[in-house]
Amino acid sequence: MDEIEIPQYFICPISLQIMRDPVTAVTGITYDRESMEHWLSTAKDATCPVSNQPLPRDSDLTPNHTLRRLIQAWCTANATNGVDQIPTPKPPLDRAQVLKLIQDLGVAPLHFKTLKKIEALATENERNRKCMAEAGVAEEMASLIVRCFKENRTRGLENTLKILHLTWTPTPQIKLLANENSDFLDSLTWVLGCDMENHVLVKTHAMLVLKMTMEVASSNSLYRLKLEFFKKIVRVLREKISKQAINAALRVLIDMCPWGRNRMKIVEAGAVFELIELELEKPEKNITELIFCLMAHLCSCADGRAQFLKHACGIAMLCKRLLRVSPVTDDRAVHVIALISKFSATDEVVLEMLKVGVVSKLCMVLQVDCATYLKQKARRVLRLHSNVWKDSPCIAVYLMTRYPS
Repeated sequence: MDEIEIPQYFICPISLQIMRDPVTAVTGITYDRESMEHWLSTAKDATCPVSNQPLPRDSDLTPNHTLRRLIQAWCTANATNGVDQIPTPKPPLDRAQVLKLIQDLGVAPLHFKTLKKIEALATENERNRKCMAEAGVAEEMASLIVRCFKENRTRGLENTLKILHLTWTPTPQIKLLANENSDFLDSLTWVLGCDMENHVLVKTHAMLVLKMTMEVASSNSLYRLKLEFFKKIVRVLREKISKQAINAALRVLIDMCPWGRNRMKIVEAGAVFELIELELEKPEKNITELIFCLMAHLCSCADGRAQFLKHACGIAMLCKRLLRVSPVTDDRAVHVIALISKFSATDEVVLEMLKVGVVSKLCMVLQVDCATYLKQKARRVLRLHSNVWKDSPCIAVYLMTRYPS
């Protein structure tokens, strides 16, 4: 394939690959449909990539059937040289087709077959997802989830949640659903607590949808969240459903922390213990950063610190990860250490911090290349209990290297 000379006009100017579905923009330049639609939907200022002329985001893209047939014929002629065949693209999905599919969902014998067809179309490309969102598929899927919740049935949930996740758009109707329909939020938390087949995929999609719901929820809705809501999310962390679900769960909990009563409910749901357990398994960097960020929020209250100190590995885990992951983790770790040192430092805790190496790590923070404010925070922590820590060998070594005689 590398040795075959591909005609230049077969190549998409955006992807630099052979065009599978060539379309011509109003500027007269031809692109591959998928690449051009992605460009129009994501570019800050929609312009023609070649001519740099302005283009409306809903710009018409005219199929170039002649060029497509030329490309297909060329691919067929070069099939023996390893060139893949390019099938004729399907006609774009339109609103009338989507509305017909939504109508078929209400016909019992067609319901599950139609649900799978909608899922396949939504998975196919961004163009289909946009058309579905505009036709109200997301709202219809939300209604189906609520119905499953009220009827206590799980069949079709995986398809429904996946479609909702793919077609979710923060429209006024979706925002109203998130803020006014408590049944919808209850149905998502119900899914997280269900025992079912394919529970990993179902609960992952439910957690992703829940995250998007929380992003459009009003302050009043977030303030009214119940303890059961937080218990179900903490359960996702405990069961380690999937990386995606864990990431979404951590982000939801972090976003809930500005409300003090929510922070207390997160602690009451047992989140601190689960965060330590999760971090002990040495997850990926982005997960560790989220864990430490949430930990810092929860340790700002007395109950959160008390839970943290009850775990035998809490302080040791902080010490182990400090200076080993990222600047974000270092910042949050030192913050938690400072909170514990200032507000929860019993004699036993102070000695444990010395024993497991926290004091040594703080001395290292003072010497390594890190932010000045972090060094100042570490220095303040060391001064808080200098009467206990002053005879520590690491303090003596630090003083000798910092101020040689």
